[in-house]
Amino acid sequence: MFKFKVIHKDRFTKARIGLLCTPRGVIETPVFMPVGTQATVKAMPPDVVAGLGYNILLCNTYHLYLRPGDEVIKALGGLHKFMNWKGLILTDSGGFQVYSLSQFRKITEEGVIFKSHLDGSEHFLTPVKALEIQKNLNSDIVMVLDTCIPYPISFEEAKYLTELTHKWAIESIKYKKRHPDYGRAVFGIIQGGMFKELRKESTRFIVELGFDGIAIGGLSVGEPAELRNDMIELSIEEIPEEFPRYLMGVGTPLDIVEAVIRGVDMFDCVLPTRNARRGTVFTSRGPLSIKRAEFKTDESPLDPECECYVCRNFSRAYLRHLFNAKELLVYHLLTLHNLFYYAKLMKTIKEAIKLGKVLELKEKVKEFYEASNNF
Repeated sequence: MFKFKVIHKDRFTKARIGLLCTPRGVIETPVFMPVGTQATVKAMPPDVVAGLGYNILLCNTYHLYLRPGDEVIKALGGLHKFMNWKGLILTDSGGFQVYSLSQFRKITEEGVIFKSHLDGSEHFLTPVKALEIQKNLNSDIVMVLDTCIPYPISFEEAKYLTELTHKWAIESIKYKKRHPDYGRAVFGIIQGGMFKELRKESTRFIVELGFDGIAIGGLSVGEPAELRNDMIELSIEEIPEEFPRYLMGVGTPLDIVEAVIRGVDMFDCVLPTRNARRGTVFTSRGPLSIKRAEFKTDESPLDPECECYVCRNFSRAYLRHLFNAKELLVYHLLTLHNLFYYAKLMKTIKEAIKLGKVLELKEKVKEFYEASNNF
């Protein structure tokens, strides 16, 4: 039901192109997944997202479990029907959201006790319950429950949390084996903090359990980019070629190119949608804040090299006006542009892999995005 095959390798790096085959369709990697936290990519109709070339989204188990409820979504025919999305859906386990809402949760050996940020009600999320919720949602790829490790943290704390992730991973794979009709791909998650030996140990442990794919977790939590890249390299060295490799929550343009070079296949990040709502767009010349006063009478498009609907039809002056006036249209237009940029970036990356020019592409992206503080 679920297969991954590498169809092209770069001659000079670990970059590769693969095919992720599922009952709902085939995805070519490297792939970027827009984030649809509440069963919607914010400000974007699903057919418009699909029209940009996206055929897989990420949705959030934690939020959908609390509202409207996984049982409600199941009764309404599953997440695809609920949100009218015909492509694939990957759901995270909720572990990262529980981590980010640390004041509302308590980690135990069996799972996580947390209070809803909506009404304060108490919930207990276990590895098995995370898989059951995601089955109710009817997503195509599900993530196991893990403990996202903060940075900085002591070695002893990182070791304990990594071992807890391993324990939960065992429970998750046992559940899947007990339910051969589970019917969806299950990805294990690597932790280990920023400690080399813990990362290696965690990668080997998760790989040996026999998941359908391997996710590199616990990154983009405040660590320097150089350290993050080191951790990615350590993990990739231990992941066999036949596994799809998913880097969770990492996604500036430069981050993506750097990770592709190291052998990563799948990405998700809120940056293109979140930044759009804050007035920042991605362009071929780096990030641009539409709020800047200099754009008040600027008739040029957001990006002269972009062919998206927004750049073909609206000026910086008009978009700045909409943003300052808090007109709802601007959130759609800026998000549309950013998602177009990311879709084009992924196409460019694949072309560069085929031509053996990924390192050249990295230098081009690095020129405009390395020193940016606008993320």
